[in-house]
Amino acid sequence: MNPVIQEEISGCGIAACAVLAGITYAQAKETANALGIYAEDTALWSDTEYVRQLLRALGIIAAPTETPFDTWERLPEKALLAIKWRMEQGRPFWHWVVFVRSEQDALVLDSKKALKTNARRDFGRIKPKWFIRVD
Repeated sequence: MNPVIQEEISGCGIAACAVLAGITYAQAKETANALGIYAEDTALWSDTEYVRQLLRALGIIAAPTETPFDTWERLPEKALLAIKWRMEQGRPFWHWVVFVRSEQDALVLDSKKALKTNARRDFGRIKPKWFIRVD
């Protein structure tokens, strides 16, 4: 899997879905827009249903519920992580990233444009709140 860079400031959910589907940001955005999902809608990163809907449209199966983050070792092979979780005006917000584990490596694919590297291994700096298992 390769990182996909978000093209809008709030496009992390679309970028995470693109990573999991192995497509470009533009392709994921086109599918999202056809579903009525737009990066400008803050619900994309304060509600899981939009990302779940986009994953289904891309043929990706995700767990029906969120699981609280415990340890990096207990994460499944693939997961959507909610990081930078916070409350704003009584509403939760977070940044979507993708966690992947192989026999050789584990990493977080982060779509944020300003990062030096979007394939992150600095797990001590990443503070997940919860995750969604992805098959």
